[in-house]
Amino acid sequence: MNRRQFGQLAAGATLAQAFSSTAAQPAASAGAFRFSVMLWTLEKQAPFERCIEIVAAAGYNGVELVGEFQKWSPEDTRRIMARMRSLGMVFDSMSGVEAGFSNPADTAQFFPQLKAQIEAAKRLECPQIILLSGKRAEGVSPDAQQNIAIENLKRAADLVSKENIQIVIEPIDALENPTIYLTSVTEGFEIVRQVGSPNVKVLYDFYHEQRGFGNLIEKLENNIDWIALVHIADVPGRHEPGTGEIDYRNIYRKLAELKYGKFIAMEFYPTTDPVDSLRKARIEAIQAAQGHES
Repeated sequence: MNRRQFGQLAAGATLAQAFSSTAAQPAASAGAFRFSVMLWTLEKQAPFERCIEIVAAAGYNGVELVGEFQKWSPEDTRRIMARMRSLGMVFDSMSGVEAGFSNPADTAQFFPQLKAQIEAAKRLECPQIILLSGKRAEGVSPDAQQNIAIENLKRAADLVSKENIQIVIEPIDALENPTIYLTSVTEGFEIVRQVGSPNVKVLYDFYHEQRGFGNLIEKLENNIDWIALVHIADVPGRHEPGTGEIDYRNIYRKLAELKYGKFIAMEFYPTTDPVDSLRKARIEAIQAAQGHES
């Protein structure tokens, strides 16, 4: 047995032990919280299918994608879907539409790409598509660009509603992407209110919002009906909750108080063993929420 084979066996044994440990423990509950992981944060840790096993071993039942599926063959899709089902997991959300919904230069590409994404979502039994706004348009006023976003999302809502799929729009902070149009959940909430469709809501990424604007809990409380997904990472560094300045205990308590029942997706780089790190983040969220309930 060579060193590589030994390493693979050892890694497999570690994950098998984690699966067994997770299965042996009674399922914890924090209201209707469900937990997911944005898988790109683990891509340097292991190959794709091993990353799925890491997430399952940490006690999660959701995985989010950023376009990996675009390169899968039909056989890849069948194999991965079978593995997901065997682990009791789902693809809860997916991105991959490159064209932005707010930039007039992107509109011609946006709708064909969205239609292709809808077909991929159906193949992967994924109920939610993440969309980005695209760049600020030169020579177009902010109000005009917002109107373009609203009109394009209304058309998009008509497309996804026929397939029982939801869109979530994600603001990205300007430190990470200086050219992007949509940088705050505040404007995101205004846009989805104007769209007025239950199929178009906001992805509240606390990491991005803290870097750009802060005031996380007040915006959460005032707009909970327009939030369909939340992403978790600490600032600075995009690491686990507790490594930076965001008090996620209070955020989880508020989510429980507001009866948030959708996915909580971890989107951080683990600083320790990924199974241990993800498990700890999940358990801390449950404990914080139960602290609210008690």
